Amino acid sequence: MGPTQAYPRGNGMIHDLERHLMGISGILVAPFDEAGHFTSKPLVPIIDRAIDAGIHNLVANGNTGEFYALTSSETETFIRSTAEIVDDRIPLLAGVGKSVVEACSLARISKKAGAFALMIHQPPDPFVSPRGFVDYVKHIRDASGGLPLILYIRDDTIGIDAIAELCSIDTVKAVKWATPNPMQLAKAMKGSPDHIIWIGGLAETWAPAFYAVGARGFTSGLINVWPEQSAAIHYALETGDFQAARNLIAHMSPFEEIRSEEMNGTNVTGVKTALQIMGLDCGAARPPAAWPPTLAQRSSLLEFIIANELLDSFPAAEEAQG
Repeated sequence: MGPTQAYPRGNGMIHDLERHLMGISGILVAPFDEAGHFTSKPLVPIIDRAIDAGIHNLVANGNTGEFYALTSSETETFIRSTAEIVDDRIPLLAGVGKSVVEACSLARISKKAGAFALMIHQPPDPFVSPRGFVDYVKHIRDASGGLPLILYIRDDTIGIDAIAELCSIDTVKAVKWATPNPMQLAKAMKGSPDHIIWIGGLAETWAPAFYAVGARGFTSGLINVWPEQSAAIHYALETGDFQAARNLIAHMSPFEEIRSEEMNGTNVTGVKTALQIMGLDCGAARPPAAWPPTLAQRSSLLEFIIANELLDSFPAAEEAQG
């Protein structure tokens, strides 16, 4: 399917969605204007470039999209406006989470907006229980109107049995595995239903390790800045050329290293600073993320962008921002 061909809905949707989930899940940034309000305008060139580069699906309301820093109203606007921009060209996934009431409400809104599937954030509640997480997902399933569900696992201490029970929920189709523990991932895969798709949830850097134990595809925040590199890494992994994948990852590792600083508090900072340098201002990262970037962080990102000839990536950025 070419990058400009509309994504087909209908009886074959679930099968095609599975194929796209095995690709790159691009986690979109949440742009803010000068007053700190959410604005979708800067997303237009980001989304268009990602689709042209061959990114397989996009995610609104993910962690690179500052999900936990957004109000409920902003998360609703995020999915609605993103669905309009994507316009069914590739599958759009909607992140849902926070309280079970908010998660169910956003699930219903996301379905109405045109999301193809829901990505369920693992609850960060300090008193979450494994069986409570199962109930949480079942409530969202009941509110989703039958949309496929993708579990976002960031804490594997809930145990293999709990993960297997979560994967046995009828509309759960995939797991984004976001813990740096490939061997635990292998155990989870062995103990869960065969139909589940396992996706590397720690971006390009960890993708080779997850591929080695059987995962397919990976999440990416890099797609906001350099989607062509993400697509090249995915191609190398899919063709079994791990050395090429490692070489390509080495070229983008300075970007990910900056995003991992300050206890990962610069994850969004790195993306938004890079976009700002490239001429597409998406505003500040909201507290508790680190903002503004340090002089050293900004200098490193500028060097990275110049070295990889990314300064002219958004020639229509001013028009997009109005």
